[in-house]
Amino acid sequence: MTAVRERPACRGPFPRGARCGYGPRRWVEVPRPRRALGGREGTQTMPVPVPRQRAIPAVESGQARTASPQGGGAPLEEEANNRAARTDGRKEAAVETADTAATSTPANLSLLLIQDDPAAAPVVPGLLDQAGKPIRVRTARNLTEAERLLTDDVHCILLDLALPATGRAQEGDDELAVLKQVLRLAPRHAVLALTASGDAERGAEAVRVGAQDYLFHEELDGRLLSRAIRYAVERKRSDSAERRLAEGRLRAQENARLERGLLPTPLLEGSTLRFAARYRPGRSRALLGGDFYDTVRTPDGTVHAMIGDVCGHGPDEAALGVELRIAWRALTLAGLCGDELLGTLQQVLEHERDDDEIFATLCTVDIAPDGRRAGLCLAGHPAPLIARPDGPARLLPYDNNGPALGLLPGARWPRTQVELGAEWSLLLYTDGLIEGRVGTGSRERLGQDGMVQMIRRLLGEGLRGEELLRSSVNEVRELNGGELTDDVALMLLERTRG
Repeated sequence: MTAVRERPACRGPFPRGARCGYGPRRWVEVPRPRRALGGREGTQTMPVPVPRQRAIPAVESGQARTASPQGGGAPLEEEANNRAARTDGRKEAAVETADTAATSTPANLSLLLIQDDPAAAPVVPGLLDQAGKPIRVRTARNLTEAERLLTDDVHCILLDLALPATGRAQEGDDELAVLKQVLRLAPRHAVLALTASGDAERGAEAVRVGAQDYLFHEELDGRLLSRAIRYAVERKRSDSAERRLAEGRLRAQENARLERGLLPTPLLEGSTLRFAARYRPGRSRALLGGDFYDTVRTPDGTVHAMIGDVCGHGPDEAALGVELRIAWRALTLAGLCGDELLGTLQQVLEHERDDDEIFATLCTVDIAPDGRRAGLCLAGHPAPLIARPDGPARLLPYDNNGPALGLLPGARWPRTQVELGAEWSLLLYTDGLIEGRVGTGSRERLGQDGMVQMIRRLLGEGLRGEELLRSSVNEVRELNGGELTDDVALMLLERTRG
């Protein structure tokens, strides 16, 4: 007897889970006629590659696990994972659209009828939406069934007010308790109230409670109900949009009051110095940015002024700027000054910032009680500008400018003594004033030299106080060709002979 050598199983050229232009391939055994020894017909199997539909996006996007290269169930596991990923994607999409289900006119309307007596249910054949497409109707006999049927694709609820309420609402005498339960259950859906023709007052009260409209049992027909459904959905959409607009306005007003409350109120009681300030945040529709300023008079008669700039101009930078301003005021009133004060502020910055790369520039000035001299400390900030009647406006010395707060641990900030004179104007500002362009499309910035020339000219025109600050900001904006991208803060202290 001749030994028959067993043929090894055919594995095919592609390993399990292999990738190709058409995705993974699997190998199946396909029967094919053959002629056996002795002339008898039979069948033999031959492996044939069958392309499989590409199903890799879920794997590549990380929503499903990649099929394991081992084990016979790997392709099935990949397919199951892909199906799960697609299901999750549909669920996420449903959640995202849930909030807008009642705020836009849907293509196909769906109605949920809630009525406890199916035999008394209104016959409403031929319900059509505005496009002439049929309106789908679901029926629930109680609120439990309604809650189960109330999916995101339901756009309107037709509620029979004769339906008894459930739970604690049954104990009261409120005739609209069931409506209030439905409104709590479906706050984003349009609701139509269904009542008897002799109970119009109850229907009107239902509208006052929150329903979009009411209908009478006896007058109900397909045409009327179709129109009422479309009207209710549109009215709910309009009401929702109006409510969101009102909430947005209220939130904006609250934010404005909050930001306005965070702006400083100068404490200069008893001082003869005149104070003016101008502030323009770089953020659109914001009142507060990363720039901050403040001025206080201590009991010994010294006037302390400060202006600073947190890098960036978002809400986080604005919050940090407020913290630094409040800390500066507290430390100043506690008697700290110069290098000691700036070192403590750096510690506050290091503890409060969200990122180690966040820093802040600062300029502090302490004016002696007689108003003729001052101490100046600069922490990476532009030097103030002083203007006197006996000469042109110029910058104060900035040779001893120290590093910005938050850059160098253990840094020192020397204090420079400057002479102010009997009559002067001292302008403190942030870099937003000098970093604007000088012409639309120009790469050249205004810079400190350009700012000094501008202030000299405006002073020559007789501008003082708030008029000087307003004109300065407006001119810088015009030179820039539009709004400035960075925050701008200016503070002006003036001493006159009078």
